[in-house]
Amino acid sequence: MFLSITLLLVAILSAVAIARELRRKNFFAVGFAAISFVVFGAFSIATIVSILTTGGGAPVAY
Repeated sequence: MFLSITLLLVAILSAVAIARELRRKNFFAVGFAAISFVVFGAFSIATIVSILTTGGGAPVAY
């Protein structure tokens, strides 16, 4: 559960970075923040769903 919470916090900070860098018109940083938001957000949601449904840890690819 600690992993999923940590990744969710990183995703939230990436969303804040997207808004901040859009105001500064730094589109290179917006791109990296958006990629980070998608990757960390998706993995944190997948980990939370995996913990709630199977009682396990990180999601397993079959």
